[in-house]
Amino acid sequence: MADKKVRYLKSIEIDTKAERYCRFRKKGFKYIDYKDPDFLLMLCNPQGKILPRRLTGTSLKYQRKASQAIKKARHLALMPYVADNLN
Repeated sequence: MADKKVRYLKSIEIDTKAERYCRFRKKGFKYIDYKDPDFLLMLCNPQGKILPRRLTGTSLKYQRKASQAIKKARHLALMPYVADNLN
């Protein structure tokens, strides 16, 4: 029994993560317009919540600008605060 080698299971490395990129930085956005609710809906889920950076791949700078634009659009009633099947 002491002669047997101990084998450890190694996890198989699979590249399942697609490389994320900031769509705003790639297209050269300077300003995210709060008056365009159709564009801002792309950054929200069907319930109206703002999607996090880890899902969208947006950089921190543009995530902050997008969240401020969404909040301003909600305040001006261009977008709903809460919705069912928004998209």
